[in-house]
Amino acid sequence: MTFTLRAPVPSDAEELAALHVTTWQETYTELLPDGYFDDAFVEGRRRMWTRMLEDPRDDMIVRVAEEDGRIIGFAVSGRPIGPHADEAPRDRHLYMLYLAAERHGQGAGQALIDGVLGDGPAMLWVAKQNPRAIAFYRRNGFEFDGVEVVDEGAPSITDARMVR
Repeated sequence: MTFTLRAPVPSDAEELAALHVTTWQETYTELLPDGYFDDAFVEGRRRMWTRMLEDPRDDMIVRVAEEDGRIIGFAVSGRPIGPHADEAPRDRHLYMLYLAAERHGQGAGQALIDGVLGDGPAMLWVAKQNPRAIAFYRRNGFEFDGVEVVDEGAPSITDARMVR
């Protein structure tokens, strides 16, 4: 399988939103309440990707892995923002790294993380119920630092912070 890495453009927003929904369904369906992936969730992903690609933040790095003209994965990093930003242990935050399940283990995930983080210090949040992702991040030098949060909208998922 041959893929290329590139920066996305605004016309990729619809395809990225669809892949984002699919990868969440592949990863989290068993952990989320019935009806979680409703029309509002799908529309929220469309709006998020449209906004992110049409008006990107200066500090944000976004890369997509593409194969045969189809986006198979994406990764996003930037400075820490949100409710835990003031206590962030690193200046770089891996916000997202998702890859179509049929592409796992073929190198695209590694290329994506390298493309948005390099090998520098960084932090991320991972679902503790996602052992495949945890193993991948550990191979990339990340370790848990003991900070965990539970999202009220997804109480079956505990997000744990990892740093390197």
